[in-house]
Amino acid sequence: MNTFLKNLGLIMVMLGAIILIVCFATGNVNENYILVGSAALIIAGIVTYIVLNKRISE
Repeated sequence: MNTFLKNLGLIMVMLGAIILIVCFATGNVNENYILVGSAALIIAGIVTYIVLNKRISE
């Protein structure tokens, strides 16, 4: 379980990046809700990664 929690932030960042890549490949880059959602997923993933790794290591 700790391994999954340590990697949860990275999974969120990679999911946001995959969404951006798929949107670029399909030419769907003008939809703001997709771009904002993936950016929010990346930012939340970075914050989650930092917070969870500090709590698990202590």
